[in-house]
Amino acid sequence: MFDNFTFENPQFFWLFLLLPLAITWYILSRKKQQASLKISTIKGFKTSGSWITKIKPILFALRLIALSLIITALARPRTVDVSTKTKTTRGIDIVMSIDVSASMLAKDLKPNRLEALKEVAAEFIKGRPNDRIGLVVYAGESFTKTPITSDKSIVLNSLKDVKYDDVLENGTAIGMGLATSVNRLKDSKAKSKVIILLTDGSNNAGFIDPKIASELAVEYGIKTYTIGIGTNGMALTPVAILPDGSFQYGRGKVEIDEKLLKEIAKATKGKYFRATDNKKLEQIYQEIDKLEKTDIEEFKFYNYQEKFRSLVLLAGFLVFIEFLLRYTLFRSFI
Repeated sequence: MFDNFTFENPQFFWLFLLLPLAITWYILSRKKQQASLKISTIKGFKTSGSWITKIKPILFALRLIALSLIITALARPRTVDVSTKTKTTRGIDIVMSIDVSASMLAKDLKPNRLEALKEVAAEFIKGRPNDRIGLVVYAGESFTKTPITSDKSIVLNSLKDVKYDDVLENGTAIGMGLATSVNRLKDSKAKSKVIILLTDGSNNAGFIDPKIASELAVEYGIKTYTIGIGTNGMALTPVAILPDGSFQYGRGKVEIDEKLLKEIAKATKGKYFRATDNKKLEQIYQEIDKLEKTDIEEFKFYNYQEKFRSLVLLAGFLVFIEFLLRYTLFRSFI
């Protein structure tokens, strides 16, 4: 209720410490303010209490309330209405290029590489409300899963649907995945264009050389962050498909062409990362999130409404009432 209520000069509230002193002084000096008559006995007088004398302290109460109102007015109470307007500069267009070959089902990340990636990538997408994001998936070939869009619900739903299947030719066409991503971004007018390319292998398929694709990225001013996903050494990897359609797993060597991924990142002024476990993968996306920030300007407009005037008027009115009562109703008693 009082969230938008402020006091410009709150130091004046220290004056309230004078009120207890004033009350003490009034109590101690009250008897001296009344005339007294000493007689031996009042048996011969008829006594009756007067209601006027009983309500006499109302004068002091009015003065005290008026003083409190003046102190509050000095503190300058006011309400503030804050309106905010945000202006986002041309944001960042990001394409996430994801390897969906069978090896992405390896279990060195939990529950597997692909599912671990989807979980981390979803948080990354949610944390970038002002950017446009698209998805490209590749194995032996590549295609656009989602064109760059500012509608994060579409991107997140598409990300949930990313999985290994036999629609794409098996293999790892890094050049194809990168080239398709470049194609999605080449006509973008964003201030920054970024590709996040993730793979767990080496280029062994497709008809576009990864170095040619990286040259295209350089030509269109597209920065590429490359991520090699997979543990060091051996990992539990799909090696065959059983008659029931499930995978048979076996120990396989993790072979990531880190040299190629580093060359792509260096040529495009990006950065190479290695994700050996779930925690490291999460940290990589957090670092990319920090490296690529959208500039947002926030303008705040303050509308102040001063409230001290009504307090001063009310205090003046109470002083007038006190003055009026003092010289009319209570005149003969003071």
